Amino acid sequence: MQPTNGGASTKAATTWDFGADTTLSRLLAKNAEVFPGDIAMREKSKGIWQEMTWQQVLDTMLQFAAGLESLGFKAGDVLLVVGDNRPRLYIGMISAGALGGYAMPAFPDATLDEVRHFVHEADARFVLAEDQEQVDKMLDLREQGASIAHIVYDDPRGLAVYPFPGLVSWDALCAKGEERLKAESGLREALIQRATPDGPAVFVHSSGSTGKPKGIVLSHRNLLSGVRNAYHGGAFDFGETILAYLPMAWVGDFAVTVAAGVALRFTINIPEKQETVLQNLREVAPTFYLAAPRSWDNMLTTIQVRMEDSTPLKKAIYKFFMASALAAERRKLEGGQPTLKEMLLGPLGEWLVYGPIKDQFGLSRLRGAFTGGEAMGEDTFVFYRALGIKLRQLYGQTESSAYNALQSPDEVRLHTVGRPFPGVDVQISEAGEILIRSGSVFSGYFKQEAATREALRDGWLHTGDAGYLEPNGHLVVLGRLSDVVHTAKGERYIPNYIENRLKFSPYIKEAAVLGADRDTLATLICIDKEAVGFWAELRGISYMSYADLSQKPEVAALILEAVKHVNRTLPEALHLKRFVNLHKEFDADDGEITRTRKIRRNVVEDRYAPIIHAIYDNQKSVLMKAQITYETGEVGVIERTLSVQEV
Repeated sequence: MQPTNGGASTKAATTWDFGADTTLSRLLAKNAEVFPGDIAMREKSKGIWQEMTWQQVLDTMLQFAAGLESLGFKAGDVLLVVGDNRPRLYIGMISAGALGGYAMPAFPDATLDEVRHFVHEADARFVLAEDQEQVDKMLDLREQGASIAHIVYDDPRGLAVYPFPGLVSWDALCAKGEERLKAESGLREALIQRATPDGPAVFVHSSGSTGKPKGIVLSHRNLLSGVRNAYHGGAFDFGETILAYLPMAWVGDFAVTVAAGVALRFTINIPEKQETVLQNLREVAPTFYLAAPRSWDNMLTTIQVRMEDSTPLKKAIYKFFMASALAAERRKLEGGQPTLKEMLLGPLGEWLVYGPIKDQFGLSRLRGAFTGGEAMGEDTFVFYRALGIKLRQLYGQTESSAYNALQSPDEVRLHTVGRPFPGVDVQISEAGEILIRSGSVFSGYFKQEAATREALRDGWLHTGDAGYLEPNGHLVVLGRLSDVVHTAKGERYIPNYIENRLKFSPYIKEAAVLGADRDTLATLICIDKEAVGFWAELRGISYMSYADLSQKPEVAALILEAVKHVNRTLPEALHLKRFVNLHKEFDADDGEITRTRKIRRNVVEDRYAPIIHAIYDNQKSVLMKAQITYETGEVGVIERTLSVQEV
């Protein structure tokens, strides 16, 4: 296959196959050999983009691996990685895999209990921490009896005077590794070649929506098979420019940033911090961008808010050209063709409206724009495609290295996730479950034989997702098979399917649909404070807090229209009859949702039992007392009278 350089390399392209029968460390060494001076990573630090070439990345990886091994790290050991996206944390994970160990990234905002589960699960003795905050968290765990012996930290601020044993800076450990590399002949090549294709590359976790997250070890072969499948399916090409901002603990980040980034020589750009992602996105102007539907929704809200604050003339031009582009895109999605007027307006609209918007948000160079994780609202999807961004739905799972199916650029169906990638076989079981077979599928859950036997049967991964294949080969994903429930009247439905459609409204951030074994369906709503707050300000509606805003009669009427809109898409027997706007958002720290924002239904139904009782007891309101966890870790209780709304 012929790699392309995306404009990054001045050298002639070199042909090689990054097939699955290799490792990330060997591919990294190949990149350094053939393209030593090409930029591999860039990080925004103190306002300046700091660059690392492929040669520098390889040298740093080998230094850290040699230093880590000198601490006693060996094959089968676990390196817990905690912090935001940072070049050294990515390099540290590759180093652990090069030594035959497990790199286990955790969410930076994970609670002590969540991290404790990871540490005890794998007897983790080694930690790579971003900064003082994460080091303090690890030291607290160690005081509570965790097995942590060595903590390597990236950012030294505030840590120079720490007297605790086992603490070492990244720079000091790499210096030690460099001494070993100079003193020990053959060590450099041995570290490059030590990992095996079937050895561990990363240790990630399931979402944990129904219990404790399950450990999932993906091998180099799994990840590179997934990348290979996605490459042949047109997801990306050699030399893409990406922004690495997704949580490192999510498999999608490792599969794109590290696995595809190394195999296909991406230029990996890392934002200064999470708060500057949109600003850094504009500076980078990536060619490949993957984001959850909520991120695309938030960007759309920002665009709309800025246009409302614009001059009357600019607003009029925006509305005129967007109306034309949206109508043309909807017609194309329905199998038709744009009108002559719409085609003639297209180039002018690109110059006046679409192009400037894309440039303002760093979307002007996108060759691949993707969303995944859950369904995206039709209005959001159509908006970006009307701008000329070929937004597509990607379907993947942690257990299959993140790559299962993808919509093709010019064959998009709003209700499907496209066709399976080359190298991915799909079947639908008699129970309606999606089954996957591919080299990207993992070999089993970590130390959980029963769960492994349930997930892997006769060579097929039982995804747990309900769905079906259309005659044209497109895959439709309905939701989690375990979420299929029945009303008291025997009507079958999937709460998540309805919840996603509620969240298509920009005013609804989260929803929990109720109705299992009950006569009717109802829902708990978490409004989107930013979108609803802006809507309220335009109408002169004052409010003091999220809780106050959620209970405004005007907001209740706004959400009522969104619920009615969803009802029109559902069978009569599944119409939502009542809803309550909650006084707070669902919070991962409160255990109501996972870090990937999946609802923990048992927690929600238990915590909001008084509200659910009021809904089904036909009460008009309910006094709700709720426990909340503040950023400081302190726990408080708030009280609020909530209105129960009829639909």
